Amino acid sequence: MVLSYAILAALINQPCSGYDLVKRFNKSVDCFWSASHQQIYKALAKLEADQHLSSEKIEQLNRPTKKNYTVTDSGRQLLQRWIGEIEAISPIKSDLLIKLSVGHTVPTDTLIQTLQGYYSQHKEKLKSYQSIAKQYAQALELSRESQFQYLSLRAGIRQQLAWIAWCEEAMGFLGQPVAIRE
Repeated sequence: MVLSYAILAALINQPCSGYDLVKRFNKSVDCFWSASHQQIYKALAKLEADQHLSSEKIEQLNRPTKKNYTVTDSGRQLLQRWIGEIEAISPIKSDLLIKLSVGHTVPTDTLIQTLQGYYSQHKEKLKSYQSIAKQYAQALELSRESQFQYLSLRAGIRQQLAWIAWCEEAMGFLGQPVAIRE
């Protein structure tokens, strides 16, 4: 399960609690992976049961006890083996593409409205990623860890640019002038 590897990757350099991992996940890997709280906590439990993670309980004042997770040697080895594997390309999972495949069942205006919504979302996501990229650009020298995080971020930027261009193409195909979309 790829989620387990994504969690090991997120924890490899900085141990944290499940709660903090969810927040980190939403900020750092959302350009190429997403998971719900429940999925993350379930995967944490399995990784710990399989001894790929260890945890330390930390008592907190006026708050529930939290568990800080750390990648074990076994987890590090598992992650390193996985990095060397060549995976099949994952299929695109897109609600939009399913909707578009049966677009003939609704008025063209409905499709254009839907495409405009996705277009706007991709533009906003692109702005967010570009803002993060500026932080990397301001650093005089990137650490080796940051270099690889930056490469992943660049892939996210490219994906957003591709979706934006495709939405423009699709709306143009459906007869929507470009000026109205902006």
